[in-house]
Amino acid sequence: MRMNIAIDGPAGAGKSTIAKRIAKELGFVYVDTGAMYRAMALYILRKGLDASDEQGIAAICDAIHVEIRYCDGEQQVLLNGEDVSTQIRQEEVGNMASATSVYGCVRTKLVALQQQLAATQNVVMDGRDIGTCVLPDAPLKIYLTASVETRAQRRYRELCDKGISCDLQAIMKDIEERDYRDMHREISPLRQADDAVLVDSSDMTIDEVVACIIGLCKERMA
Repeated sequence: MRMNIAIDGPAGAGKSTIAKRIAKELGFVYVDTGAMYRAMALYILRKGLDASDEQGIAAICDAIHVEIRYCDGEQQVLLNGEDVSTQIRQEEVGNMASATSVYGCVRTKLVALQQQLAATQNVVMDGRDIGTCVLPDAPLKIYLTASVETRAQRRYRELCDKGISCDLQAIMKDIEERDYRDMHREISPLRQADDAVLVDSSDMTIDEVVACIIGLCKERMA
């Protein structure tokens, strides 16, 4: 069996940052499932569709091809052959991804590819339902979380560092709303898998979280 690490948790918990570090240190492939959903969301936005238009979104799914590749160690997210790695990080795209990832047509499109990758390579995969649905047999499952206040502060600092004007209270409200949507969606809601290890990063540094998870991985591999 391949060594797969599944990392789930709410928005802003640091899943992607942690997963990338772990994959690099262990020599695993990092599969950014969130980026895949964001790429589809970007396509939906470009088509001018509303997030509530499930029928319209289903009609365009076949025209969407999402691919993740690495160039000089850097991840590139391709949408129908176009590198959209930068565009998908916009707040509007993130909100659309959260709203549309509940649809079966969107999930079916991407889950098969994610499972195929995990079956052939050692991967670190993060998202909302990796341990519960995408990789239910993963040898190591992590539920990475942090308080709403901590996650909002992190996002606020990140945007400020990029010179983007933002409001802390608005960010906090957005995170709370996304948490609710993710946890109450009909298809594969966000929850901690029964056999997942809970890691609360509210009072931990990135290095501490990475060391914790790598230590758990080495225990499972032994």
